[in-house]
Amino acid sequence: MHPLELSAAVVDAIDHIPQGLAVFDAGLRLVSANKSYVTLLGLPEELSRRGCPLFDMALFLAERGDLGPGDTTELAAARLNQLTAKSTSLSQRRGDAGQTFEFYSSRLPDGGLVVSFADVTSRVRAERELERVNQNLEGRVQERTAALRRVNSELEIARAKADAANHDKTRFLAAASHDLLQPLNAARLYTSTLIERAKSTAFAELANSIEASLTAVEDIMSALLDISRIDSGALKPAPAPVLVQELLKKIEVEYAPLAREKQISLRLVASRSTVLVDRTLVGRIVQNLVSNAIKYTPEGGKVLVGVRRRGARLRLDVIDTGIGFNRDQHRLVFAEFSRLERGARMAQGLGLGLSIVQRLVAALGLALELDSREGVGSRFSLFLPLVRQARLQQRPIVPPTEATFGVAGLKVLCVDNERAILEAMEGLLGHWECDVRTALSLKQIDRERLLEGWYPDLVLMDYHLDQTSGLDAIEWLRHNLGGHLPAALVTADRSPAVRALAEDRGIAVVTKPVKPAALRATISGLASQSRRPAMRRV
Repeated sequence: MHPLELSAAVVDAIDHIPQGLAVFDAGLRLVSANKSYVTLLGLPEELSRRGCPLFDMALFLAERGDLGPGDTTELAAARLNQLTAKSTSLSQRRGDAGQTFEFYSSRLPDGGLVVSFADVTSRVRAERELERVNQNLEGRVQERTAALRRVNSELEIARAKADAANHDKTRFLAAASHDLLQPLNAARLYTSTLIERAKSTAFAELANSIEASLTAVEDIMSALLDISRIDSGALKPAPAPVLVQELLKKIEVEYAPLAREKQISLRLVASRSTVLVDRTLVGRIVQNLVSNAIKYTPEGGKVLVGVRRRGARLRLDVIDTGIGFNRDQHRLVFAEFSRLERGARMAQGLGLGLSIVQRLVAALGLALELDSREGVGSRFSLFLPLVRQARLQQRPIVPPTEATFGVAGLKVLCVDNERAILEAMEGLLGHWECDVRTALSLKQIDRERLLEGWYPDLVLMDYHLDQTSGLDAIEWLRHNLGGHLPAALVTADRSPAVRALAEDRGIAVVTKPVKPAALRATISGLASQSRRPAMRRV
Protein backbone atom coordinates (compact mmCIF):
# COMPACT_ATOMS: atom_id res chain seq x y z
CA MET A 1 0.00 0.00 0.00
CA HIS A 2 1.37 3.41 -0.98
CA PRO A 3 2.17 5.58 2.07
CA LEU A 4 -0.24 8.23 0.86
CA GLU A 5 -2.94 5.78 -0.13
CA LEU A 6 -6.00 6.13 1.99
CA SER A 7 -8.08 3.32 3.37
CA ALA A 8 -11.54 2.71 1.98
CA ALA A 9 -13.12 3.86 5.26
CA VAL A 10 -11.26 7.17 5.17
CA VAL A 11 -12.11 7.71 1.50
CA ASP A 12 -15.76 7.06 2.24
CA ALA A 13 -15.69 9.52 5.15
CA ILE A 14 -14.06 12.37 3.26
CA ASP A 15 -16.48 11.94 0.38
CA HIS A 16 -19.21 13.22 2.71
CA ILE A 17 -17.56 16.53 3.65
CA PRO A 18 -18.61 19.62 1.62
CA GLN A 19 -15.05 20.85 1.08
CA GLY A 20 -12.91 19.55 -1.76
CA LEU A 21 -9.87 17.55 -0.67
CA ALA A 22 -7.05 15.99 -2.70
CA VAL A 23 -3.70 14.35 -1.88
CA PHE A 24 -0.73 14.37 -4.27
CA ASP A 25 2.56 12.45 -3.99
CA ALA A 26 6.05 13.93 -4.14
CA GLY A 27 5.84 14.00 -7.96
CA LEU A 28 2.60 16.03 -7.68
CA ARG A 29 0.51 13.17 -9.06
CA LEU A 30 -2.98 12.52 -7.66
CA VAL A 31 -3.16 9.89 -4.94
CA SER A 32 -6.77 10.44 -3.90
CA ALA A 33 -9.53 13.04 -4.15
CA ASN A 34 -13.01 13.19 -2.68
CA LYS A 35 -16.17 13.73 -4.67
CA SER A 36 -16.48 17.42 -3.68
CA TYR A 37 -13.02 18.11 -5.14
CA VAL A 38 -13.97 16.68 -8.51
CA THR A 39 -17.52 18.11 -8.56
CA LEU A 40 -16.68 21.65 -7.43
CA LEU A 41 -13.81 21.93 -9.93
CA GLY A 42 -15.86 20.29 -12.68
CA LEU A 43 -13.00 17.91 -13.60
CA PRO A 44 -13.51 15.29 -16.32
CA GLU A 45 -13.15 11.64 -15.31
CA GLU A 46 -9.63 11.20 -16.75
CA LEU A 47 -8.33 14.06 -14.59
CA SER A 48 -9.79 12.59 -11.40
CA ARG A 49 -8.03 9.24 -11.70
CA ARG A 50 -5.14 8.25 -9.51
CA GLY A 51 -1.77 9.29 -10.91
CA CYS A 52 -3.08 12.31 -12.82
CA PRO A 53 -0.49 15.13 -12.67
CA LEU A 54 -1.50 18.28 -10.85
CA PHE A 55 -0.13 20.28 -13.82
CA ASP A 56 -2.68 18.62 -16.15
CA MET A 57 -5.50 19.69 -13.85
CA ALA A 58 -4.16 23.28 -13.77
CA LEU A 59 -3.81 23.29 -17.57
CA PHE A 60 -7.41 22.12 -17.98
CA LEU A 61 -8.65 24.91 -15.71
CA ALA A 62 -6.53 27.47 -17.56
CA GLU A 63 -7.87 26.33 -20.94
CA ARG A 64 -11.41 26.57 -19.54
CA GLY A 65 -10.71 30.16 -18.48
CA ASP A 66 -10.85 29.64 -14.72
CA LEU A 67 -7.40 31.13 -14.25
CA GLY A 68 -8.02 34.27 -16.24
CA PRO A 69 -6.76 35.53 -19.62
CA GLY A 70 -3.25 34.74 -20.95
CA ASP A 71 -1.12 31.86 -22.16
CA THR A 72 -2.67 28.70 -20.71
CA THR A 73 0.68 26.95 -20.12
CA GLU A 74 2.07 29.93 -18.28
CA LEU A 75 -1.15 30.27 -16.28
CA ALA A 76 -1.04 26.60 -15.31
CA ALA A 77 2.63 26.80 -14.27
CA ALA A 78 1.95 29.94 -12.21
CA ARG A 79 -0.96 28.25 -10.48
CA LEU A 80 1.17 25.19 -9.70
CA ASN A 81 3.93 27.39 -8.29
CA GLN A 82 1.37 29.26 -6.16
CA LEU A 83 0.26 26.01 -4.54
CA THR A 84 3.71 24.50 -3.99
CA ALA A 85 6.23 27.32 -3.50
CA LYS A 86 5.60 27.59 0.25
CA SER A 87 5.01 25.03 2.93
CA THR A 88 1.47 26.37 3.24
CA SER A 89 -0.56 28.75 1.14
CA LEU A 90 -3.98 30.32 1.11
CA SER A 91 -5.51 31.72 -2.07
CA GLN A 92 -8.79 32.53 -3.74
CA ARG A 93 -9.93 32.31 -7.35
CA ARG A 94 -13.06 32.33 -9.42
CA GLY A 95 -14.83 29.15 -10.52
CA ASP A 96 -16.26 28.42 -13.99
CA ALA A 97 -19.76 29.37 -12.80
CA GLY A 98 -18.67 32.57 -11.10
CA GLN A 99 -18.19 31.06 -7.68
CA THR A 100 -15.38 32.04 -5.36
CA PHE A 101 -13.17 29.23 -4.13
CA GLU A 102 -10.73 29.48 -1.26
CA PHE A 103 -7.79 27.07 -1.54
CA TYR A 104 -5.52 25.86 1.24
CA SER A 105 -2.40 23.89 0.38
CA SER A 106 0.17 22.25 2.61
CA ARG A 107 3.39 20.35 1.72
CA LEU A 108 3.85 16.96 3.40
CA PRO A 109 7.12 15.82 4.98
CA ASP A 110 7.86 13.42 2.08
CA GLY A 111 7.33 16.15 -0.52
CA GLY A 112 3.69 15.36 -1.17
CA LEU A 113 0.91 17.96 -1.19
CA VAL A 114 -2.53 18.26 0.35
CA VAL A 115 -4.99 20.65 -1.29
CA SER A 116 -8.35 21.54 0.19
CA PHE A 117 -10.81 24.16 -0.90
CA ALA A 118 -14.35 25.36 -0.26
CA ASP A 119 -16.96 27.43 -2.00
CA VAL A 120 -16.89 30.70 -0.09
CA THR A 121 -19.07 32.65 -2.50
CA SER A 122 -21.68 33.47 0.16
CA ARG A 123 -19.07 34.54 2.65
CA VAL A 124 -17.24 36.74 0.14
CA ARG A 125 -20.50 38.26 -0.97
CA ALA A 126 -21.39 38.99 2.64
CA GLU A 127 -17.94 40.48 3.27
CA ARG A 128 -18.23 42.70 0.22
CA GLU A 129 -21.70 43.79 1.27
CA LEU A 130 -20.40 44.51 4.76
CA GLU A 131 -17.51 46.46 3.28
CA ARG A 132 -19.94 48.42 1.13
CA VAL A 133 -22.14 49.08 4.15
CA ASN A 134 -19.10 50.12 6.18
CA GLN A 135 -17.98 52.44 3.42
CA ASN A 136 -21.46 53.94 3.25
CA LEU A 137 -21.55 54.18 7.03
CA GLU A 138 -18.12 55.76 7.12
CA GLY A 139 -19.27 58.20 4.48
CA ARG A 140 -22.35 59.03 6.51
CA VAL A 141 -20.26 59.39 9.66
CA GLN A 142 -17.93 61.76 7.84
CA GLU A 143 -20.91 63.72 6.54
CA ARG A 144 -22.47 63.83 10.01
CA THR A 145 -19.13 64.78 11.56
CA ALA A 146 -18.71 67.58 9.05
CA ALA A 147 -22.30 68.69 9.68
CA LEU A 148 -21.73 68.55 13.45
CA ARG A 149 -18.59 70.63 13.08
CA ARG A 150 -20.52 73.16 11.05
CA VAL A 151 -23.29 73.23 13.65
CA ASN A 152 -20.75 73.56 16.49
CA SER A 153 -19.03 76.36 14.63
CA GLU A 154 -22.36 78.10 14.10
CA LEU A 155 -23.25 77.55 17.77
CA GLU A 156 -19.91 78.98 18.84
CA ILE A 157 -20.53 82.04 16.68
CA ALA A 158 -24.07 82.32 18.05
CA ARG A 159 -22.81 81.94 21.62
CA ALA A 160 -20.18 84.60 21.04
CA LYS A 161 -22.89 86.90 19.69
CA ALA A 162 -25.13 86.05 22.66
CA ASP A 163 -22.28 86.74 25.10
CA ALA A 164 -21.63 90.04 23.38
CA ALA A 165 -25.35 90.85 23.50
CA ASN A 166 -25.47 89.96 27.19
CA HIS A 167 -22.43 92.13 27.81
CA ASP A 168 -24.08 95.00 25.94
CA LYS A 169 -27.29 94.33 27.84
CA THR A 170 -25.43 94.42 31.14
CA ARG A 171 -23.78 97.72 30.23
CA PHE A 172 -27.14 99.07 29.09
CA LEU A 173 -28.79 98.00 32.34
CA ALA A 174 -26.05 99.66 34.36
CA ALA A 175 -26.52 102.88 32.41
CA ALA A 176 -30.31 102.56 32.45
CA SER A 177 -30.45 101.96 36.20
CA HIS A 178 -28.42 105.12 36.73
CA ASP A 179 -30.12 107.35 34.15
CA LEU A 180 -33.66 106.22 34.97
CA LEU A 181 -33.30 106.31 38.74
CA GLN A 182 -31.52 109.69 38.88
CA PRO A 183 -34.59 111.84 38.09
CA LEU A 184 -36.74 109.54 40.19
CA ASN A 185 -34.34 110.06 43.08
CA ALA A 186 -34.63 113.84 42.76
CA ALA A 187 -38.43 113.57 42.64
CA ARG A 188 -38.45 111.41 45.78
CA LEU A 189 -36.25 113.89 47.65
CA TYR A 190 -38.42 116.85 46.60
CA THR A 191 -41.54 114.94 47.59
CA SER A 192 -40.09 114.02 50.99
CA THR A 193 -39.38 117.67 51.67
CA LEU A 194 -42.90 118.55 50.52
CA ILE A 195 -44.43 115.92 52.80
CA GLU A 196 -42.60 117.19 55.86
CA ARG A 197 -43.45 120.82 55.11
CA ALA A 198 -47.07 120.03 54.22
CA LYS A 199 -47.87 118.31 57.51
CA SER A 200 -51.13 119.55 59.05
CA THR A 201 -51.96 121.45 55.86
CA ALA A 202 -54.42 120.87 53.03
CA PHE A 203 -51.56 119.67 50.82
CA ALA A 204 -50.54 116.78 53.09
CA GLU A 205 -52.80 114.20 51.41
CA LEU A 206 -51.68 115.31 47.94
CA ALA A 207 -48.01 115.08 48.91
CA ASN A 208 -48.53 111.58 50.33
CA SER A 209 -50.30 110.49 47.15
CA ILE A 210 -47.37 111.71 45.05
CA GLU A 211 -44.98 109.84 47.37
CA ALA A 212 -47.02 106.62 47.01
CA SER A 213 -47.01 106.89 43.21
CA LEU A 214 -43.25 107.48 43.09
CA THR A 215 -42.69 104.52 45.41
CA ALA A 216 -44.74 102.31 43.09
CA VAL A 217 -42.69 103.46 40.08
CA GLU A 218 -39.45 102.84 41.98
CA ASP A 219 -40.54 99.34 43.02
CA ILE A 220 -41.50 98.42 39.46
CA MET A 221 -38.26 99.74 37.95
CA SER A 222 -36.09 98.11 40.60
CA ALA A 223 -37.85 94.78 40.17
CA LEU A 224 -37.57 94.83 36.38
CA LEU A 225 -33.89 95.76 36.54
CA ASP A 226 -33.23 92.96 39.04
CA ILE A 227 -35.00 90.40 36.84
CA SER A 228 -33.04 91.57 33.80
CA ARG A 229 -29.73 91.30 35.68
CA ILE A 230 -30.53 87.78 36.85
CA ASP A 231 -31.77 86.52 33.48
CA SER A 232 -28.84 88.04 31.59
CA GLY A 233 -26.32 86.46 33.95
CA ALA A 234 -25.03 89.86 35.05
CA LEU A 235 -25.31 88.84 38.70
CA LYS A 236 -22.31 86.68 39.56
CA PRO A 237 -22.47 85.13 43.07
CA ALA A 238 -19.35 85.68 45.20
CA PRO A 239 -19.79 83.59 48.39
CA ALA A 240 -17.82 84.67 51.46
CA PRO A 241 -18.21 84.24 55.25
CA VAL A 242 -20.89 86.66 56.49
CA LEU A 243 -22.13 87.30 60.03
CA VAL A 244 -25.87 86.74 60.17
CA GLN A 245 -26.14 89.62 62.63
CA GLU A 246 -24.91 92.00 59.91
CA LEU A 247 -27.76 90.94 57.62
CA LEU A 248 -30.29 91.32 60.43
CA LYS A 249 -29.07 94.77 61.50
CA LYS A 250 -29.24 95.98 57.90
CA ILE A 251 -32.84 94.78 57.71
CA GLU A 252 -33.61 96.63 60.94
CA VAL A 253 -32.09 99.84 59.62
CA GLU A 254 -34.04 99.72 56.35
CA TYR A 255 -37.42 98.39 57.48
CA ALA A 256 -37.91 99.46 61.10
CA PRO A 257 -39.20 102.92 59.99
CA LEU A 258 -41.69 101.32 57.57
CA ALA A 259 -42.89 98.87 60.21
CA ARG A 260 -43.41 101.69 62.73
CA GLU A 261 -45.30 103.69 60.13
CA LYS A 262 -47.71 100.76 59.68
CA GLN A 263 -47.77 100.11 63.46
CA ILE A 264 -46.34 96.62 62.91
CA SER A 265 -44.01 95.00 65.42
CA LEU A 266 -40.76 94.07 63.61
CA ARG A 267 -38.59 91.80 65.77
CA LEU A 268 -35.17 90.49 64.76
CA VAL A 269 -33.63 87.74 66.91
CA ALA A 270 -29.86 88.19 67.37
CA SER A 271 -27.50 85.50 66.10
CA ARG A 272 -23.76 84.84 66.32
CA SER A 273 -23.73 82.38 63.40
CA THR A 274 -21.69 82.83 60.23
CA VAL A 275 -22.85 81.69 56.81
CA LEU A 276 -21.07 81.26 53.46
CA VAL A 277 -23.12 83.36 51.04
CA ASP A 278 -23.06 86.25 48.63
CA ARG A 279 -23.76 89.10 51.08
CA THR A 280 -25.50 91.39 48.57
CA LEU A 281 -27.68 88.81 46.81
CA VAL A 282 -28.77 87.04 50.00
CA GLY A 283 -29.42 90.44 51.52
CA ARG A 284 -31.66 91.20 48.54
CA ILE A 285 -33.62 87.97 49.12
CA VAL A 286 -34.16 88.73 52.80
CA GLN A 287 -35.09 92.34 52.01
CA ASN A 288 -37.78 91.22 49.58
CA LEU A 289 -39.15 88.67 52.04
CA VAL A 290 -39.30 91.20 54.90
CA SER A 291 -40.75 93.89 52.63
CA ASN A 292 -43.46 91.45 51.51
CA ALA A 293 -44.20 90.44 55.10
CA ILE A 294 -44.66 94.06 56.19
CA LYS A 295 -46.66 94.92 53.07
CA TYR A 296 -49.22 92.13 53.58
CA THR A 297 -49.48 92.25 57.37
CA PRO A 298 -52.40 94.34 58.68
CA GLU A 299 -51.91 97.19 61.13
CA GLY A 300 -51.05 95.92 64.60
CA GLY A 301 -49.56 92.68 63.25
CA LYS A 302 -46.14 91.15 63.84
CA VAL A 303 -43.12 90.24 61.70
CA LEU A 304 -40.36 88.06 63.14
CA VAL A 305 -36.94 87.42 61.55
CA GLY A 306 -34.72 84.79 63.15
CA VAL A 307 -32.53 81.76 62.49
CA ARG A 308 -32.40 78.09 63.50
CA ARG A 309 -29.63 75.51 63.03
CA ARG A 310 -30.54 72.61 60.78
CA GLY A 311 -27.52 70.28 60.51
CA ALA A 312 -24.84 71.90 58.37
CA ARG A 313 -27.23 74.67 57.35
CA LEU A 314 -28.91 77.65 58.95
CA ARG A 315 -32.61 78.23 58.40
CA LEU A 316 -33.43 81.94 58.23
CA ASP A 317 -37.13 82.47 58.91
CA VAL A 318 -39.29 85.45 58.00
CA ILE A 319 -42.59 84.93 59.84
CA ASP A 320 -45.60 87.23 59.74
CA THR A 321 -49.16 87.37 61.00
CA GLY A 322 -50.37 88.63 57.63
CA ILE A 323 -53.16 87.61 55.31
CA GLY A 324 -51.51 84.30 54.30
CA PHE A 325 -52.76 82.00 51.55
CA ASN A 326 -53.74 78.37 51.08
CA ARG A 327 -51.58 75.53 49.73
CA ASP A 328 -53.17 75.64 46.26
CA GLN A 329 -51.84 79.18 45.83
CA HIS A 330 -48.18 78.45 46.73
CA ARG A 331 -47.02 78.24 43.13
CA LEU A 332 -49.07 81.28 42.13
CA VAL A 333 -47.34 83.64 44.56
CA PHE A 334 -43.96 83.12 42.79
CA ALA A 335 -45.29 83.86 39.29
CA GLU A 336 -44.45 87.18 37.63
CA PHE A 337 -47.22 89.79 37.60
CA SER A 338 -49.41 87.46 39.64
CA ARG A 339 -51.06 88.65 42.84
CA LEU A 340 -53.70 87.12 45.06
CA GLU A 341 -56.97 89.01 45.09
CA ARG A 342 -56.85 89.90 48.78
CA GLY A 343 -53.21 91.01 48.55
CA ALA A 344 -53.98 93.21 45.52
CA ARG A 345 -56.70 94.97 47.51
CA MET A 346 -54.37 95.44 50.47
CA ALA A 347 -51.21 96.85 48.81
CA GLN A 348 -49.99 98.19 45.48
CA GLY A 349 -47.48 96.32 43.32
CA LEU A 350 -46.94 94.10 40.30
CA GLY A 351 -46.22 90.84 42.10
CA LEU A 352 -42.53 90.74 41.15
CA GLY A 353 -40.92 90.56 44.60
CA LEU A 354 -41.26 86.81 45.15
CA SER A 355 -40.42 86.12 41.51
CA ILE A 356 -37.09 87.87 42.09
CA VAL A 357 -36.61 85.87 45.30
CA GLN A 358 -37.16 82.60 43.44
CA ARG A 359 -34.72 83.57 40.69
CA LEU A 360 -32.04 84.61 43.18
CA VAL A 361 -32.48 81.43 45.23
CA ALA A 362 -32.01 79.36 42.06
CA ALA A 363 -28.99 81.42 40.93
CA LEU A 364 -27.30 80.94 44.32
CA GLY A 365 -28.12 77.22 44.55
CA LEU A 366 -30.02 77.70 47.83
CA ALA A 367 -33.32 76.27 49.05
CA LEU A 368 -36.48 78.14 50.03
CA GLU A 369 -39.32 76.64 52.08
CA LEU A 370 -42.82 78.08 52.35
CA ASP A 371 -45.55 77.47 54.90
CA SER A 372 -48.69 79.60 54.98
CA ARG A 373 -52.26 79.52 56.25
CA GLU A 374 -54.89 81.84 54.91
CA GLY A 375 -55.90 84.42 57.49
CA VAL A 376 -53.18 83.29 59.93
CA GLY A 377 -49.83 84.23 58.38
CA SER A 378 -46.82 82.92 56.46
CA ARG A 379 -43.33 81.58 57.05
CA PHE A 380 -40.64 81.83 54.37
CA SER A 381 -37.50 79.87 55.28
CA LEU A 382 -34.18 80.35 53.47
CA PHE A 383 -31.54 77.64 54.03
CA LEU A 384 -27.95 78.95 54.15
CA PRO A 385 -24.66 76.98 54.44
CA LEU A 386 -23.01 77.43 57.83
CA VAL A 387 -19.35 78.32 58.35
CA ARG A 388 -17.94 76.41 61.30
CA GLN A 389 -15.32 77.85 63.67
CA ALA A 390 -15.28 81.16 61.80
CA ARG A 391 -14.00 84.22 63.59
CA LEU A 392 -14.91 87.35 61.73
CA GLN A 393 -14.59 90.91 62.83
CA GLN A 394 -18.04 92.38 62.71
CA ARG A 395 -18.28 95.29 60.31
CA PRO A 396 -19.71 98.53 61.63
CA ILE A 397 -23.41 98.64 60.86
CA VAL A 398 -25.39 101.85 60.69
CA PRO A 399 -27.67 101.82 63.75
CA PRO A 400 -31.43 102.19 63.37
CA THR A 401 -33.28 105.45 63.78
CA GLU A 402 -33.68 104.92 67.52
CA ALA A 403 -29.97 105.82 67.91
CA THR A 404 -29.23 108.66 70.27
CA PHE A 405 -27.36 110.62 67.58
CA GLY A 406 -29.57 113.21 65.95
CA VAL A 407 -29.11 114.95 62.61
CA ALA A 408 -29.84 118.58 63.51
CA GLY A 409 -26.73 120.75 63.31
CA LEU A 410 -24.68 118.20 61.41
CA LYS A 411 -22.42 119.57 58.68
CA VAL A 412 -23.12 117.50 55.57
CA LEU A 413 -21.24 117.73 52.27
CA CYS A 414 -23.27 116.45 49.28
CA VAL A 415 -21.56 115.74 45.94
CA ASP A 416 -23.59 114.73 42.88
CA ASN A 417 -23.29 115.50 39.17
CA GLU A 418 -27.05 116.17 38.94
CA ARG A 419 -27.97 119.69 40.05
CA ALA A 420 -31.62 118.74 40.61
CA ILE A 421 -30.59 116.03 43.08
CA LEU A 422 -28.34 118.45 44.96
CA GLU A 423 -31.16 120.99 45.24
CA ALA A 424 -33.58 118.32 46.45
CA MET A 425 -31.04 116.90 48.92
CA GLU A 426 -30.26 120.39 50.21
CA GLY A 427 -33.96 121.05 50.73
CA LEU A 428 -34.52 117.79 52.64
CA LEU A 429 -31.40 118.03 54.81
CA GLY A 430 -32.04 121.71 55.43
CA HIS A 431 -35.50 120.84 56.71
CA TRP A 432 -33.78 118.42 59.11
CA GLU A 433 -31.74 121.43 60.30
CA CYS A 434 -28.47 120.16 58.84
CA ASP A 435 -25.76 122.57 57.70
CA VAL A 436 -25.46 121.53 54.04
CA ARG A 437 -22.97 122.38 51.30
CA THR A 438 -23.24 120.92 47.82
CA ALA A 439 -20.94 120.48 44.84
CA LEU A 440 -21.12 118.96 41.37
CA SER A 441 -17.49 117.79 41.48
CA LEU A 442 -14.22 117.84 43.38
CA LYS A 443 -13.04 120.60 41.06
CA GLN A 444 -15.90 122.82 42.19
CA ILE A 445 -15.00 122.13 45.84
CA ASP A 446 -11.40 123.13 45.18
CA ARG A 447 -12.20 126.04 42.86
CA GLU A 448 -14.81 127.64 45.15
CA ARG A 449 -12.92 126.73 48.36
CA LEU A 450 -16.12 125.28 49.85
CA LEU A 451 -14.32 123.64 52.75
CA GLU A 452 -12.28 126.59 53.98
CA GLY A 453 -13.26 127.16 57.59
CA TRP A 454 -15.96 124.51 57.31
CA TYR A 455 -15.22 120.86 58.22
CA PRO A 456 -18.00 118.37 57.30
CA ASP A 457 -19.19 115.80 59.82
CA LEU A 458 -19.93 113.44 56.96
CA VAL A 459 -20.06 113.18 53.17
CA LEU A 460 -22.88 111.95 50.91
CA MET A 461 -21.20 111.11 47.59
CA ASP A 462 -22.68 110.04 44.25
CA TYR A 463 -20.86 107.09 42.65
CA HIS A 464 -21.03 108.10 38.97
CA LEU A 465 -19.30 111.48 38.83
CA ASP A 466 -18.23 113.10 35.57
CA GLN A 467 -14.46 112.72 35.94
CA THR A 468 -13.97 110.16 38.71
CA SER A 469 -15.80 107.61 40.80
CA GLY A 470 -17.41 108.52 44.09
CA LEU A 471 -15.16 106.03 45.91
CA ASP A 472 -12.02 107.76 44.66
CA ALA A 473 -13.53 111.15 45.47
CA ILE A 474 -14.14 110.04 49.07
CA GLU A 475 -10.54 108.82 49.32
CA TRP A 476 -9.35 112.23 48.07
CA LEU A 477 -11.42 114.03 50.68
CA ARG A 478 -10.21 111.73 53.44
CA HIS A 479 -6.62 112.31 52.38
CA ASN A 480 -7.07 116.06 52.59
CA LEU A 481 -9.50 116.32 55.52
CA GLY A 482 -8.57 113.32 57.63
CA GLY A 483 -8.85 109.58 57.28
CA HIS A 484 -11.76 109.29 59.76
CA LEU A 485 -14.20 111.29 57.66
CA PRO A 486 -17.48 109.27 57.68
CA ALA A 487 -18.97 108.82 54.21
CA ALA A 488 -21.86 107.20 52.40
CA LEU A 489 -22.02 106.33 48.72
CA VAL A 490 -25.39 107.40 47.30
CA THR A 491 -25.83 105.53 44.04
CA ALA A 492 -28.25 103.99 41.58
CA ASP A 493 -25.66 101.30 40.82
CA ARG A 494 -26.79 98.21 42.74
CA SER A 495 -24.08 95.85 41.53
CA PRO A 496 -22.42 93.63 44.18
CA ALA A 497 -18.99 94.78 43.00
CA VAL A 498 -19.64 98.44 43.88
CA ARG A 499 -21.11 97.51 47.26
CA ALA A 500 -18.13 95.27 48.05
CA LEU A 501 -15.64 98.00 47.14
CA ALA A 502 -17.49 100.48 49.36
CA GLU A 503 -17.65 98.10 52.31
CA ASP A 504 -13.93 97.30 52.00
CA ARG A 505 -13.20 101.03 52.43
CA GLY A 506 -15.61 101.43 55.34
CA ILE A 507 -18.10 103.42 53.27
CA ALA A 508 -21.85 103.00 53.78
CA VAL A 509 -24.09 102.54 50.72
CA VAL A 510 -27.47 104.24 50.16
CA THR A 511 -29.26 103.17 46.99
CA LYS A 512 -31.21 105.53 44.80
CA PRO A 513 -34.03 106.44 44.81
CA VAL A 514 -33.23 107.46 48.37
CA LYS A 515 -35.75 106.59 51.07
CA PRO A 516 -35.76 109.51 53.56
CA ALA A 517 -36.09 107.22 56.59
CA ALA A 518 -33.15 105.07 55.50
CA LEU A 519 -31.12 108.20 54.65
CA ARG A 520 -31.80 109.71 58.06
CA ALA A 521 -30.83 106.45 59.77
CA THR A 522 -27.59 106.34 57.75
CA ILE A 523 -26.73 109.94 58.57
CA SER A 524 -27.44 109.30 62.25
CA GLY A 525 -25.14 106.27 62.17
CA LEU A 526 -22.37 108.15 60.39
CA ALA A 527 -22.64 110.97 62.91
CA SER A 528 -21.70 108.52 65.66
CA GLN A 529 -18.44 107.79 63.80
CA SER A 530 -17.56 111.44 63.24
CA ARG A 531 -14.23 112.64 64.62
CA ARG A 532 -12.73 116.10 64.06
CA PRO A 533 -8.96 115.95 63.58
CA ALA A 534 -6.93 119.06 62.92
CA MET A 535 -7.99 120.83 59.71
CA ARG A 536 -5.74 120.29 56.73
CA ARG A 537 -5.65 122.57 53.75
CA VAL A 538 -7.66 121.40 50.74
